[in-house]
Amino acid sequence: MVDPKVSEHETSVKPTSFTHERFKWYAVLTQSGMEKKAKATLEERIKKLKMTDHFGQILIPTMTVEKIDEGGKKKKVEQKMMPGYLFVQMDPNHKATFGCVKDTPKISSFIGSAANQDPKPVPDEEISRIFNRAAEATKAAPSKPLTAFEKGEKVKVIEGPFTNFVGDIDEVKADKMKLRLLISVFGRATPVELEFNKVEKLKDGE
Repeated sequence: MVDPKVSEHETSVKPTSFTHERFKWYAVLTQSGMEKKAKATLEERIKKLKMTDHFGQILIPTMTVEKIDEGGKKKKVEQKMMPGYLFVQMDPNHKATFGCVKDTPKISSFIGSAANQDPKPVPDEEISRIFNRAAEATKAAPSKPLTAFEKGEKVKVIEGPFTNFVGDIDEVKADKMKLRLLISVFGRATPVELEFNKVEKLKDGE
């Protein structure tokens, strides 16, 4: 059944278990910036349709990081690790579960779905890896000299949950010292926003 104790604010910490003898994990794509709304709406829909016995955890991968504000003070900020993604644990043998999720407002589609076929589940090990990355993400970025970046360049992530991933720079926000990268996740280009000092330009041969 849906676990009421797990909220989007707790997903930066590894849930008790990712494995269930009857449920499988599925990656769901939501409308931009609507992850929390989609999660809440899906939970309400599950209750309304009396399907709580066919669903497990519904998680938004987030991480908590420390940032320094303009006054020089540190503050904790929650960031979405994979914008636009929701992970749903459910019973694939109860076919109504797929329709329940797919027809929920703010949810666009399942990842890995093909015409006239059920979407492919995400292995428990992959879910564990994703949330372990979030839990182990460095809380504060070390200071280092800034580098000039350009749109279209390939860079390597050197800190945080996407460490060692290579992405294409989609946008440079020089005023905020941030980059918007496109990183391949489940075969789909996923936008990720990172500070300049969390990436580095690729070295020769990489």
